[in-house]
Amino acid sequence: MSMLRDPSVKYSPFPQVPLAERRWPTRTITAAPRWLSTDLRDGNQAIVDPMDAHKKGRFFDLLVEIGVKEIEVGFPSAGATEFDFISGLVRDGRVPDDVLVQVLTQSREDLIRTSFASLAGAKQAIVHLYNAVSPAWREVVFGMSKEQVRDIAVHGAKIMRDEAARQPDTAWHFQYSPETFSTAELDFSLEVCEAVMEVLAPTPEHPIILNLPATVEAATPNIYADQVEYFIRNLPARDSAVISLHTHNDRGTGVAAAELALMAGADRVEGCLFGNGERTGNCCLVTMALNMYTQGVDPQLDFSDIDRVIETVEYCNELPVHQRHPYGGELVYTAFSGSHQDAIKKGFSALETQNDPQWRVPYLPIDPADLGRSYEAVIRVNSQSGKGGFAWVLEQDQGLKLPKKMQADFSPHVQRMADEVGRELNATDIWEAFKAAYHVQTADKHFQLVDYEERRGSDGTRLFTGTIAVAGQEQTVSGRGNGLISSVLTTLEDAFGLSLEVVDYTEHALTAGRDSRAAAYLECRDSAGRTIWGCGVDEDVATASVRAVLSAANSAMDAA
Repeated sequence: MSMLRDPSVKYSPFPQVPLAERRWPTRTITAAPRWLSTDLRDGNQAIVDPMDAHKKGRFFDLLVEIGVKEIEVGFPSAGATEFDFISGLVRDGRVPDDVLVQVLTQSREDLIRTSFASLAGAKQAIVHLYNAVSPAWREVVFGMSKEQVRDIAVHGAKIMRDEAARQPDTAWHFQYSPETFSTAELDFSLEVCEAVMEVLAPTPEHPIILNLPATVEAATPNIYADQVEYFIRNLPARDSAVISLHTHNDRGTGVAAAELALMAGADRVEGCLFGNGERTGNCCLVTMALNMYTQGVDPQLDFSDIDRVIETVEYCNELPVHQRHPYGGELVYTAFSGSHQDAIKKGFSALETQNDPQWRVPYLPIDPADLGRSYEAVIRVNSQSGKGGFAWVLEQDQGLKLPKKMQADFSPHVQRMADEVGRELNATDIWEAFKAAYHVQTADKHFQLVDYEERRGSDGTRLFTGTIAVAGQEQTVSGRGNGLISSVLTTLEDAFGLSLEVVDYTEHALTAGRDSRAAAYLECRDSAGRTIWGCGVDEDVATASVRAVLSAANSAMDAA
């Protein structure tokens, strides 16, 4: 078997929805929907080893902590583990008063009764009834007519109504899903939902939840949005229904479909953290919520410590969150490319001088710090990286702000190391390479400062007198110049015959505060016309400049 050269003989394009003057394309999302997590049911049935009670409890606590107010806690008729977990949540008082738990049941009398029994004693709860309504299921799976399928939904609704009446102390909420909605005839889905509503008699004060599952994502997201808008525009008693979305990710657009359908007028979104679910997964609640956040909309879910959320999800599901998963992946805020790194570095520099709090950093749609991520991993260096990469790492790790021309001088050293080791370079690697290239804080220097003092002459010149170790042998030397740097350069020429001319000099504090160290950078030209760079770091800025001169002298000796 191989892919067909003409797939149209086997697969047909999904039909368009007959929706005149659709409204959703001109709308934007301006407020958070009602969120429902199906992690404890949809996400649980989609893993090799279903969660035990301990893991489900830990996941439940996480969902409550991040602010999810509606949680589908399981499928109580699936077995004793599910039933006992759900009834235990209720019995032990673990459900906060502002959280609605939900259970799922097929439209079968025994399963519905079991579902209500699992919630005995709950203050409030949602019972979610479903049955499949699409042609493929009616004809291939069940061999039923439309009338028979509608009757299944109606019968289930009546059992729900009666079971709720037997437990009047619980505030019951009803949810119905025309399962496989995305591949069913829209008018038939409406017909079944209307029949269910007639039984359950919802009101604007006590609405029914009508959930519209894209059980299999079979079309582009705009088609699902059209389906939802068509359904809403043709539903009688719209004000007595909460329209809920449950998208899957078969085409890779589960989040996009939910976003567009929310624009089409839906009120509620079901999904899982990081999109776990059957086959290719569900709508990822993390992605959708943080998409809203980047547009200035409060999603009313808290991912301030996203790494801890990931840790819990990975522990409970025994599935990794992919390194490239939006917002949560280990590498989603990381740039290895040189051009990306340069843009990000400039973006962070601009933040320091702008007069408003607006986030404008290229390649980063969200501030990683908002999610508890540090900036240390934003730029990482490998053989694909450029000057901006290692410059960022040195600034973040050591506080050094290398001049642009010095970055260009250091770049070949980093590239050579990256090619030699064949892996990502960490901050220690880059710092070691920098120290070796410019003889900073290393014992292998040709010229090494031991001690010095500076005096001002009567004619305004500066006299440098110091002890310099040359190849391990200490020598007392001196020289005179217009300033400290020029007097040191004169000393090097007089004592050792090394001639260097200053081209540029910069310095800065490494950190704020009285005890801050200073860094000095010196660009020189030697007698052969070569550009030589030096760097010095010290608690005293004057001493840092002396060390920068000797650093350049050592580099000149290497180049000779």
